[in-house]
Amino acid sequence: MFPILKRPRMALSNQQKKYLRGLTHQIDPVVTVADKGLTDNVMAEIEQALDHHELIKIKLRGDREQRKGWMNEIQKQTGAEPVHQIGQVACYYRKHPEKPRLALPG
Repeated sequence: MFPILKRPRMALSNQQKKYLRGLTHQIDPVVTVADKGLTDNVMAEIEQALDHHELIKIKLRGDREQRKGWMNEIQKQTGAEPVHQIGQVACYYRKHPEKPRLALPG
């Protein structure tokens, strides 16, 4: 379906996740996944948002099982770490390889 990118995954500590969760309260969803699902265009938008912002919110409009599948697919395709998920909103973090914007604790 989508090309699998070989990006190194970065495991976040509990302290880092807590810090990032605090930052997510201030941001709005940048991408919405709806009826058509994870199309190539939606994945391209997610990739672009992660490259630009590092920490993003995604609105997932579907039933619980569908959202869970989309979340797993986003994580697998982008190499981004899930920060948290509440209802129809999921937050992901991926450090920019050359110019990191966020300084994570410890």
